[in-house]
Amino acid sequence: MADQNESPEAQEMAAAQDPAAQKNAQLLGLLHRLFGAETFTDVEEPYGLLTATTTRERIHDIIAGLQQDQELQLNFLTTMCGMHFPEREGQELGMVYHLHSLTQNIRLRLKIFFPIADPVVPTLTDLYATANWMEREAYDFYGIIFPGHPNLIRILNVEDMDYHPMRREYALEDGTREDKTDLFFGR
Repeated sequence: MADQNESPEAQEMAAAQDPAAQKNAQLLGLLHRLFGAETFTDVEEPYGLLTATTTRERIHDIIAGLQQDQELQLNFLTTMCGMHFPEREGQELGMVYHLHSLTQNIRLRLKIFFPIADPVVPTLTDLYATANWMEREAYDFYGIIFPGHPNLIRILNVEDMDYHPMRREYALEDGTREDKTDLFFGR
């Protein structure tokens, strides 16, 4: 996607030269038409994948609308995973959603961020069966709660674990280990 500060004419010219950018520009235009331009922030195209940030209050309605839209047919939830950025005050936790239209070959990444003190996100299990396991994984590793989920229990860790191991609250290595030398690790 062209630089947001460029004129619309320059953006259209850049999109005309790149078919992927043209497809992403059409998709973004459709998103703005369906849900409003103010709904999406931080729009970018890393590696040609249209990426936008929205709010957790709107995420369920947006994804439901995209799934039901006959033009887009975004009927495949490829990925749904948690994120933790402790340095982002008030937006420490987040979720990433990758949607794919197999018939139109359209891909879209949506992100939401929310405070760690309120880790609640609407469930997508009513839209996609595959969301069941992905939401359980986000709960297990990040502590994100999905009201309405049919069986929100840990999926990979033991049930009596009292922390969420993928949060960046824990050191990657045990600093007290003496049996490991860094001689062979290039450090």
